[in-house]
Amino acid sequence: MGKGSQQHEMKTCSALISLGLLLAILPGTALAQSRPWIADRAIGEGMGIRTGDFELHPGVAGELGYDSNYFQRSGATPQKTYIYDSPIEAAYRFRITPSLTLATIGQQRKAQDTQETAKPQFTFRSSLFASYNELFAAGNSEDFSKQRHIDGGANFGLEVLPLSTVSFDGSGNYTRTASPSNDAAIVNSWNRDLVGLGAGLKWRPGGGMFDWRVGYDLRYTYFEADSFRYQNNFNQQFGSTGRFKFLPRTALIFDGSANFLRYTSTGALRNGGDIVQARVGINGLITNRFSLLAMFGWAATYFEPTAQPVRANYDSVVGQAELNWYILPQPKLQPGDATVGLSVIGVGYTRDISPSYLADYYRRDRVYLKSSYFVGGRFLVDLQGGYSRISHPPFDLRGTPFSSKAEDRLDVQLFTEYRTSDSLGINATLRYDASLTQVNLVFPANATTAGYTDDLAFSRFQVWLGVRWFM
Repeated sequence: MGKGSQQHEMKTCSALISLGLLLAILPGTALAQSRPWIADRAIGEGMGIRTGDFELHPGVAGELGYDSNYFQRSGATPQKTYIYDSPIEAAYRFRITPSLTLATIGQQRKAQDTQETAKPQFTFRSSLFASYNELFAAGNSEDFSKQRHIDGGANFGLEVLPLSTVSFDGSGNYTRTASPSNDAAIVNSWNRDLVGLGAGLKWRPGGGMFDWRVGYDLRYTYFEADSFRYQNNFNQQFGSTGRFKFLPRTALIFDGSANFLRYTSTGALRNGGDIVQARVGINGLITNRFSLLAMFGWAATYFEPTAQPVRANYDSVVGQAELNWYILPQPKLQPGDATVGLSVIGVGYTRDISPSYLADYYRRDRVYLKSSYFVGGRFLVDLQGGYSRISHPPFDLRGTPFSSKAEDRLDVQLFTEYRTSDSLGINATLRYDASLTQVNLVFPANATTAGYTDDLAFSRFQVWLGVRWFM
Protein backbone atom coordinates (compact mmCIF):
# COMPACT_ATOMS: atom_id res chain seq x y z
CA MET A 1 0.00 0.00 0.00
CA GLY A 2 1.33 3.46 -0.92
CA LYS A 3 2.07 6.36 1.37
CA GLY A 4 -1.14 8.17 0.41
CA SER A 5 -3.24 5.14 1.31
CA GLN A 6 -1.42 4.80 4.62
CA GLN A 7 -2.13 8.42 5.49
CA HIS A 8 -5.81 8.03 4.61
CA GLU A 9 -6.05 4.94 6.82
CA MET A 10 -4.38 6.83 9.66
CA LYS A 11 -6.74 9.77 9.24
CA THR A 12 -9.77 7.51 9.39
CA CYS A 13 -8.55 5.64 12.48
CA SER A 14 -7.61 8.90 14.21
CA ALA A 15 -10.99 10.42 13.52
CA LEU A 16 -12.68 7.29 14.78
CA ILE A 17 -10.82 7.21 18.07
CA SER A 18 -11.02 10.93 18.79
CA LEU A 19 -14.76 11.21 18.21
CA GLY A 20 -15.65 7.78 19.51
CA LEU A 21 -15.63 9.00 23.07
CA LEU A 22 -17.36 12.23 22.17
CA LEU A 23 -20.29 10.43 20.60
CA ALA A 24 -20.44 7.87 23.35
CA ILE A 25 -20.34 10.33 26.22
CA LEU A 26 -22.44 13.12 24.82
CA PRO A 27 -25.06 11.66 22.45
CA GLY A 28 -27.04 14.46 20.84
CA THR A 29 -24.87 17.25 22.22
CA ALA A 30 -24.63 19.02 18.87
CA LEU A 31 -28.38 18.88 18.52
CA ALA A 32 -28.89 20.16 22.03
CA GLN A 33 -26.73 23.17 21.26
CA SER A 34 -28.92 23.84 18.21
CA ARG A 35 -31.90 23.80 20.52
CA PRO A 36 -35.38 24.84 19.45
CA TRP A 37 -35.34 26.20 22.11
CA ILE A 38 -35.60 25.56 25.82
CA ALA A 39 -36.45 22.09 27.12
CA ASP A 40 -39.05 23.38 29.60
CA ARG A 41 -42.00 24.39 27.39
CA ALA A 42 -43.45 26.56 30.16
CA ILE A 43 -40.44 28.84 29.65
CA GLY A 44 -39.56 28.27 26.00
CA GLU A 45 -42.95 28.81 24.38
CA GLY A 46 -45.44 31.67 24.23
CA MET A 47 -49.23 31.66 23.99
CA GLY A 48 -49.27 30.25 20.50
CA ILE A 49 -51.81 30.70 17.71
CA ARG A 50 -55.05 28.75 17.93
CA THR A 51 -56.24 26.85 14.83
CA GLY A 52 -59.33 24.83 15.72
CA ASP A 53 -58.43 22.22 18.34
CA PHE A 54 -54.70 22.85 17.87
CA GLU A 55 -52.25 25.60 18.63
CA LEU A 56 -49.18 26.63 16.65
CA HIS A 57 -45.93 27.79 18.23
CA PRO A 58 -43.64 29.30 15.57
CA GLY A 59 -40.23 30.68 16.43
CA VAL A 60 -36.89 31.73 15.02
CA ALA A 61 -33.54 32.36 16.70
CA GLY A 62 -30.32 33.90 15.45
CA GLU A 63 -26.92 33.68 17.18
CA LEU A 64 -23.35 34.88 16.74
CA GLY A 65 -20.64 32.95 18.51
CA TYR A 66 -17.01 32.04 19.05
CA ASP A 67 -15.74 28.45 19.30
CA SER A 68 -12.20 28.07 20.73
CA ASN A 69 -11.60 24.47 19.58
CA TYR A 70 -14.10 23.41 16.94
CA PHE A 71 -12.36 20.09 16.16
CA GLN A 72 -11.82 19.23 19.85
CA ARG A 73 -8.08 18.64 19.44
CA SER A 74 -5.63 18.23 22.31
CA GLY A 75 -3.10 20.65 20.77
CA ALA A 76 0.57 20.39 19.83
CA THR A 77 3.60 20.76 22.08
CA PRO A 78 7.27 19.89 21.40
CA GLN A 79 6.70 16.67 23.37
CA LYS A 80 3.65 15.65 21.30
CA THR A 81 3.65 14.09 17.89
CA TYR A 82 0.05 12.92 17.76
CA ILE A 83 -1.82 12.75 14.49
CA TYR A 84 -4.34 15.60 14.06
CA ASP A 85 -3.89 16.89 17.60
CA SER A 86 -2.35 20.07 16.19
CA PRO A 87 -3.06 22.81 15.83
CA ILE A 88 -6.10 23.86 17.85
CA GLU A 89 -8.28 25.90 15.50
CA ALA A 90 -10.86 28.48 16.56
CA ALA A 91 -13.83 29.75 14.58
CA TYR A 92 -16.43 32.48 14.59
CA ARG A 93 -19.90 31.06 14.07
CA PHE A 94 -23.31 32.20 12.90
CA ARG A 95 -26.40 30.09 13.55
CA ILE A 96 -30.05 30.62 12.64
CA THR A 97 -32.74 28.23 13.82
CA PRO A 98 -36.37 28.45 12.70
CA SER A 99 -38.80 26.10 14.44
CA LEU A 100 -42.49 25.23 14.46
CA THR A 101 -44.55 23.25 16.97
CA LEU A 102 -48.11 22.00 16.48
CA ALA A 103 -49.98 20.66 19.51
CA THR A 104 -53.46 20.03 20.83
CA ILE A 105 -54.80 22.88 22.95
CA GLY A 106 -52.76 23.27 26.13
CA GLN A 107 -53.88 23.91 29.70
CA GLN A 108 -53.05 27.61 29.46
CA ARG A 109 -55.52 28.19 26.64
CA LYS A 110 -58.16 25.81 28.09
CA ALA A 111 -58.21 27.86 31.27
CA GLN A 112 -59.33 30.85 29.21
CA ASP A 113 -62.23 28.92 27.66
CA THR A 114 -64.43 27.49 30.43
CA GLN A 115 -66.87 26.01 27.89
CA GLU A 116 -64.41 23.24 26.97
CA THR A 117 -64.94 20.67 29.75
CA ALA A 118 -65.06 17.36 27.84
CA LYS A 119 -62.25 14.89 28.34
CA PRO A 120 -59.85 14.90 25.39
CA GLN A 121 -59.98 11.86 23.11
CA PHE A 122 -56.36 12.28 22.14
CA THR A 123 -53.35 14.53 22.61
CA PHE A 124 -50.84 15.30 19.91
CA ARG A 125 -47.63 17.25 19.68
CA SER A 126 -45.15 17.61 16.82
CA SER A 127 -42.20 19.88 16.13
CA LEU A 128 -39.95 20.74 13.23
CA PHE A 129 -36.69 22.70 13.17
CA ALA A 130 -33.62 23.37 11.04
CA SER A 131 -30.39 25.01 12.19
CA TYR A 132 -28.08 26.55 9.60
CA ASN A 133 -24.47 26.90 10.76
CA GLU A 134 -21.90 29.14 9.03
CA LEU A 135 -18.28 29.19 10.24
CA PHE A 136 -15.44 31.69 9.70
CA ALA A 137 -11.77 31.24 10.54
CA ALA A 138 -10.44 32.99 13.64
CA GLY A 139 -6.76 33.97 13.64
CA ASN A 140 -4.56 31.71 11.51
CA SER A 141 -7.07 28.89 11.32
CA GLU A 142 -7.79 27.13 8.06
CA ASP A 143 -10.69 27.92 5.76
CA PHE A 144 -13.86 26.96 7.64
CA SER A 145 -16.25 27.50 4.74
CA LYS A 146 -16.36 23.76 4.03
CA GLN A 147 -17.55 23.18 7.60
CA ARG A 148 -20.89 24.93 7.08
CA HIS A 149 -23.75 22.55 7.76
CA ILE A 150 -27.41 22.16 8.63
CA ASP A 151 -28.68 20.32 11.70
CA GLY A 152 -32.36 19.51 11.73
CA GLY A 153 -35.10 17.38 13.10
CA ALA A 154 -38.77 16.53 13.27
CA ASN A 155 -40.76 14.56 15.81
CA PHE A 156 -44.29 13.76 16.88
CA GLY A 157 -45.98 12.17 19.87
CA LEU A 158 -49.62 11.23 20.40
CA GLU A 159 -51.78 9.52 22.99
CA VAL A 160 -55.26 8.11 22.36
CA LEU A 161 -57.73 8.24 25.28
CA PRO A 162 -55.17 9.84 27.61
CA LEU A 163 -57.49 9.93 30.64
CA SER A 164 -59.06 6.49 30.18
CA THR A 165 -58.21 3.27 31.99
CA VAL A 166 -56.34 2.03 28.91
CA SER A 167 -54.58 4.38 26.49
CA PHE A 168 -52.32 4.00 23.47
CA ASP A 169 -49.37 6.21 22.55
CA GLY A 170 -47.12 6.52 19.52
CA SER A 171 -44.05 8.56 18.60
CA GLY A 172 -41.63 9.18 15.78
CA ASN A 173 -38.55 11.30 15.22
CA TYR A 174 -35.85 12.17 12.74
CA THR A 175 -32.62 13.98 13.64
CA ARG A 176 -29.69 15.05 11.50
CA THR A 177 -26.55 15.95 13.47
CA ALA A 178 -23.33 17.31 11.93
CA SER A 179 -20.18 16.52 13.95
CA PRO A 180 -16.59 17.08 12.80
CA SER A 181 -13.74 14.78 13.70
CA ASN A 182 -10.30 16.06 14.65
CA ASP A 183 -9.49 15.57 10.97
CA ALA A 184 -10.89 18.62 9.17
CA ALA A 185 -11.66 16.56 6.02
CA ILE A 186 -15.41 16.32 5.46
CA VAL A 187 -15.01 12.71 4.35
CA ASN A 188 -14.00 11.91 7.94
CA SER A 189 -16.83 13.80 9.63
CA TRP A 190 -19.27 12.10 11.97
CA ASN A 191 -22.42 13.50 10.35
CA ARG A 192 -25.23 11.11 11.10
CA ASP A 193 -29.00 10.64 10.75
CA LEU A 194 -31.25 8.99 13.29
CA VAL A 195 -34.78 7.74 12.59
CA GLY A 196 -37.00 6.36 15.35
CA LEU A 197 -40.52 4.99 15.82
CA GLY A 198 -42.23 3.89 19.00
CA ALA A 199 -45.53 2.72 20.45
CA GLY A 200 -46.85 1.93 23.89
CA LEU A 201 -49.87 0.81 25.92
CA LYS A 202 -50.68 2.28 29.35
CA TRP A 203 -53.00 0.88 32.01
CA ARG A 204 -54.49 3.14 34.74
CA PRO A 205 -56.85 1.27 37.07
CA GLY A 206 -58.40 2.95 40.08
CA GLY A 207 -58.52 6.54 38.92
CA GLY A 208 -54.84 7.02 38.16
CA MET A 209 -53.22 6.22 41.50
CA PHE A 210 -51.43 3.39 39.71
CA ASP A 211 -50.28 3.21 36.09
CA TRP A 212 -48.16 0.83 34.07
CA ARG A 213 -46.81 1.20 30.54
CA VAL A 214 -45.20 -1.25 28.14
CA GLY A 215 -43.66 -0.05 24.90
CA TYR A 216 -41.42 -0.75 21.93
CA ASP A 217 -38.98 1.59 20.18
CA LEU A 218 -36.93 1.09 17.03
CA ARG A 219 -34.04 3.40 16.07
CA TYR A 220 -31.79 3.36 13.06
CA THR A 221 -28.54 5.38 12.96
CA TYR A 222 -26.93 6.12 9.59
CA PHE A 223 -23.44 7.64 9.18
CA GLU A 224 -23.12 9.77 6.05
CA ALA A 225 -19.34 9.36 5.54
CA ASP A 226 -18.22 6.22 3.73
CA SER A 227 -15.41 5.78 6.28
CA PHE A 228 -17.88 5.13 9.09
CA ARG A 229 -20.71 3.20 7.41
CA TYR A 230 -19.72 0.17 9.44
CA GLN A 231 -21.13 2.05 12.47
CA ASN A 232 -24.68 2.01 11.00
CA ASN A 233 -26.95 0.17 13.39
CA PHE A 234 -30.45 -0.79 14.46
CA ASN A 235 -31.38 -0.50 18.14
CA GLN A 236 -34.59 -2.14 19.36
CA GLN A 237 -35.83 -1.46 22.87
CA PHE A 238 -38.60 -3.17 24.81
CA GLY A 239 -39.40 -1.09 27.86
CA SER A 240 -41.74 -0.96 30.82
CA THR A 241 -42.44 1.75 33.41
CA GLY A 242 -44.74 1.83 36.41
CA ARG A 243 -45.85 4.29 39.07
CA PHE A 244 -47.84 4.02 42.30
CA LYS A 245 -48.81 7.26 44.07
CA PHE A 246 -48.91 6.29 47.74
CA LEU A 247 -49.00 9.99 48.74
CA PRO A 248 -50.68 12.89 46.88
CA ARG A 249 -47.37 14.13 45.44
CA THR A 250 -45.04 11.18 45.92
CA ALA A 251 -44.80 7.92 44.00
CA LEU A 252 -42.95 4.64 43.87
CA ILE A 253 -41.59 4.17 40.35
CA PHE A 254 -40.08 1.42 38.23
CA ASP A 255 -38.41 1.27 34.85
CA GLY A 256 -36.86 -1.58 32.94
CA SER A 257 -35.64 -2.13 29.41
CA ALA A 258 -34.00 -4.61 27.08
CA ASN A 259 -31.95 -3.14 24.21
CA PHE A 260 -30.86 -5.16 21.19
CA LEU A 261 -28.11 -3.46 19.19
CA ARG A 262 -27.18 -4.81 15.77
CA TYR A 263 -24.72 -3.32 13.25
CA THR A 264 -25.60 -3.58 9.58
CA SER A 265 -22.03 -3.88 8.25
CA THR A 266 -21.19 -7.22 6.65
CA GLY A 267 -17.49 -6.72 7.41
CA ALA A 268 -17.92 -7.74 11.09
CA LEU A 269 -16.05 -4.65 12.38
CA ARG A 270 -18.36 -4.17 15.37
CA ASN A 271 -19.86 -6.43 18.01
CA GLY A 272 -23.62 -6.52 18.29
CA GLY A 273 -25.06 -7.11 21.73
CA ASP A 274 -27.83 -6.68 24.26
CA ILE A 275 -28.22 -4.45 27.34
CA VAL A 276 -30.76 -5.37 30.02
CA GLN A 277 -31.46 -3.19 33.05
CA ALA A 278 -34.13 -2.51 35.69
CA ARG A 279 -34.49 0.13 38.42
CA VAL A 280 -36.90 0.88 41.27
CA GLY A 281 -37.17 4.01 43.36
CA ILE A 282 -39.15 6.96 44.64
CA ASN A 283 -39.97 10.34 43.12
CA GLY A 284 -41.90 13.18 44.69
CA LEU A 285 -42.11 16.24 46.87
CA ILE A 286 -40.79 16.02 50.42
CA THR A 287 -42.15 19.50 51.16
CA ASN A 288 -43.43 22.30 48.93
CA ARG A 289 -39.80 23.31 48.43
CA PHE A 290 -37.90 20.01 48.28
CA SER A 291 -38.23 17.03 45.97
CA LEU A 292 -36.29 13.77 45.80
CA LEU A 293 -35.65 11.31 43.01
CA ALA A 294 -33.87 8.08 44.03
CA MET A 295 -33.48 5.09 41.70
CA PHE A 296 -31.50 1.89 42.23
CA GLY A 297 -31.13 -1.12 39.96
CA TRP A 298 -28.96 -3.54 38.03
CA ALA A 299 -27.73 -3.75 34.45
CA ALA A 300 -26.00 -6.42 32.40
CA THR A 301 -24.59 -6.52 28.88
CA TYR A 302 -24.30 -9.43 26.47
CA PHE A 303 -21.95 -8.60 23.60
CA GLU A 304 -20.69 -11.33 21.30
CA PRO A 305 -16.91 -11.16 20.54
CA THR A 306 -17.25 -11.65 16.79
CA ALA A 307 -15.48 -8.50 15.57
CA GLN A 308 -13.47 -7.43 18.64
CA PRO A 309 -11.98 -10.53 20.33
CA VAL A 310 -11.24 -8.71 23.58
CA ARG A 311 -14.46 -8.41 25.54
CA ALA A 312 -15.64 -7.76 29.10
CA ASN A 313 -19.37 -7.54 29.77
CA TYR A 314 -20.93 -5.29 32.41
CA ASP A 315 -22.85 -6.80 35.35
CA SER A 316 -23.31 -4.30 38.17
CA VAL A 317 -25.27 -1.47 39.77
CA VAL A 318 -26.96 1.45 37.98
CA GLY A 319 -29.01 4.24 39.51
CA GLN A 320 -29.70 7.92 40.10
CA ALA A 321 -30.21 10.26 43.04
CA GLU A 322 -31.34 13.87 42.71
CA LEU A 323 -32.39 16.46 45.30
CA ASN A 324 -34.12 19.67 44.22
CA TRP A 325 -34.88 22.83 46.16
CA TYR A 326 -37.55 25.09 44.69
CA ILE A 327 -36.82 28.74 45.21
CA LEU A 328 -40.57 29.33 45.20
CA PRO A 329 -43.01 26.72 46.60
CA GLN A 330 -44.54 24.43 43.96
CA PRO A 331 -47.80 23.16 45.52
CA LYS A 332 -49.28 21.96 42.19
CA LEU A 333 -46.44 19.68 41.15
CA GLN A 334 -47.27 16.01 40.66
CA PRO A 335 -44.91 13.03 41.15
CA GLY A 336 -44.12 12.83 37.46
CA ASP A 337 -43.25 16.52 37.43
CA ALA A 338 -41.41 16.82 40.71
CA THR A 339 -38.05 17.59 39.15
CA VAL A 340 -39.41 20.34 36.90
CA GLY A 341 -39.90 23.92 38.02
CA LEU A 342 -39.36 27.46 36.88
CA SER A 343 -37.06 28.33 39.79
CA VAL A 344 -35.05 25.42 41.14
CA ILE A 345 -31.61 24.36 42.34
CA GLY A 346 -30.75 20.67 42.09
CA VAL A 347 -27.82 18.35 42.71
CA GLY A 348 -27.54 14.73 41.65
CA TYR A 349 -25.52 11.64 40.80
CA THR A 350 -26.14 9.05 38.12
CA ARG A 351 -24.51 5.79 37.00
CA ASP A 352 -25.60 4.33 33.68
CA ILE A 353 -24.31 2.35 30.72
CA SER A 354 -24.83 2.91 27.00
CA PRO A 355 -23.55 1.53 23.68
CA SER A 356 -20.28 3.10 22.55
CA TYR A 357 -18.79 3.81 19.14
CA LEU A 358 -15.33 3.08 20.55
CA ALA A 359 -15.76 -0.15 22.53
CA ASP A 360 -18.91 -2.23 22.94
CA TYR A 361 -20.28 0.02 25.71
CA TYR A 362 -19.25 2.63 28.27
CA ARG A 363 -20.11 3.24 31.93
CA ARG A 364 -20.70 6.81 33.09
CA ASP A 365 -20.56 8.01 36.70
CA ARG A 366 -21.65 11.65 36.77
CA VAL A 367 -22.13 14.23 39.52
CA TYR A 368 -24.12 17.24 38.37
CA LEU A 369 -25.57 20.55 39.48
CA LYS A 370 -28.42 22.46 37.88
CA SER A 371 -30.14 25.73 38.60
CA SER A 372 -32.92 27.59 36.83
CA TYR A 373 -34.39 30.92 37.93
CA PHE A 374 -37.15 32.79 36.10
CA VAL A 375 -37.66 36.29 37.50
CA GLY A 376 -40.96 38.07 37.00
CA GLY A 377 -41.58 36.42 33.63
CA ARG A 378 -38.77 38.52 32.15
CA PHE A 379 -35.32 37.27 33.09
CA LEU A 380 -34.18 33.65 32.91
CA VAL A 381 -30.93 32.20 34.25
CA ASP A 382 -30.24 28.52 33.60
CA LEU A 383 -27.02 26.82 34.76
CA GLN A 384 -26.13 23.17 34.09
CA GLY A 385 -22.86 21.46 34.87
CA GLY A 386 -21.38 18.08 35.62
CA TYR A 387 -18.24 16.03 36.21
CA SER A 388 -18.17 12.58 34.59
CA ARG A 389 -15.98 9.52 34.87
CA ILE A 390 -16.20 7.52 31.65
CA SER A 391 -15.03 3.90 31.74
CA HIS A 392 -14.67 1.52 28.80
CA PRO A 393 -14.04 -2.21 28.99
CA PRO A 394 -10.99 -3.73 27.32
CA PHE A 395 -11.62 -3.59 23.61
CA ASP A 396 -10.10 -4.46 20.26
CA LEU A 397 -10.15 -2.07 17.30
CA ARG A 398 -9.26 -3.42 13.87
CA GLY A 399 -7.18 -6.22 15.31
CA THR A 400 -5.24 -4.11 17.82
CA PRO A 401 -6.05 -4.85 21.51
CA PHE A 402 -6.13 -2.14 24.20
CA SER A 403 -6.53 -2.24 27.94
CA SER A 404 -9.47 -0.62 29.68
CA LYS A 405 -9.55 3.17 29.27
CA ALA A 406 -11.09 5.74 31.60
CA GLU A 407 -11.61 9.46 31.08
CA ASP A 408 -12.63 12.40 33.29
CA ARG A 409 -14.83 15.02 31.65
CA LEU A 410 -16.25 18.38 32.66
CA ASP A 411 -19.19 20.19 31.07
CA VAL A 412 -20.69 23.53 32.14
CA GLN A 413 -23.30 25.66 30.38
CA LEU A 414 -24.83 28.99 31.41
CA PHE A 415 -27.84 30.32 29.50
CA THR A 416 -29.41 33.71 30.22
CA GLU A 417 -32.29 35.44 28.49
CA TYR A 418 -34.06 38.75 28.95
CA ARG A 419 -37.64 38.99 27.63
CA THR A 420 -38.26 42.42 26.15
CA SER A 421 -41.86 41.32 25.49
CA ASP A 422 -43.99 38.17 25.68
CA SER A 423 -42.54 36.96 22.36
CA LEU A 424 -39.03 38.42 22.07
CA GLY A 425 -35.92 37.47 24.04
CA ILE A 426 -32.25 38.50 23.97
CA ASN A 427 -29.97 35.74 25.20
CA ALA A 428 -26.38 34.67 25.84
CA THR A 429 -24.84 31.20 26.18
CA LEU A 430 -21.49 30.26 27.71
CA ARG A 431 -20.35 26.64 27.41
CA TYR A 432 -17.18 24.83 28.46
CA ASP A 433 -16.30 21.19 27.70
CA ALA A 434 -13.08 19.42 28.58
CA SER A 435 -11.51 16.01 28.82
CA LEU A 436 -9.29 16.38 31.87
CA THR A 437 -7.41 13.09 31.61
CA GLN A 438 -4.70 12.52 29.05
CA VAL A 439 -5.75 9.20 27.51
CA ASN A 440 -3.35 8.09 24.80
CA LEU A 441 -4.47 5.37 22.43
CA VAL A 442 -1.35 3.85 20.89
CA PHE A 443 -1.56 2.21 17.47
CA PRO A 444 1.49 0.05 16.74
CA ALA A 445 2.82 -0.05 13.21
CA ASN A 446 1.55 -2.83 10.96
CA ALA A 447 1.73 -3.83 7.31
CA THR A 448 -0.52 -0.97 6.14
CA THR A 449 0.02 1.92 8.57
CA ALA A 450 2.82 3.54 10.54
CA GLY A 451 2.56 3.59 14.30
CA TYR A 452 0.98 6.65 15.94
CA THR A 453 -0.74 7.84 19.12
CA ASP A 454 -4.00 9.69 19.58
CA ASP A 455 -4.56 11.87 22.65
CA LEU A 456 -8.21 12.20 23.71
CA ALA A 457 -7.67 15.22 26.00
CA PHE A 458 -9.13 18.56 24.88
CA SER A 459 -10.50 21.86 26.15
CA ARG A 460 -13.26 23.79 24.36
CA PHE A 461 -15.00 27.09 25.17
CA GLN A 462 -18.00 28.53 23.33
CA VAL A 463 -19.78 31.85 23.70
CA TRP A 464 -22.99 32.84 21.89
CA LEU A 465 -25.08 36.02 21.73
CA GLY A 466 -28.51 35.80 20.18
CA VAL A 467 -32.06 36.99 19.81
CA ARG A 468 -35.16 34.81 19.75
CA TRP A 469 -38.74 35.42 18.58
CA PHE A 470 -41.37 32.94 19.72
CA MET A 471 -45.13 32.57 20.00
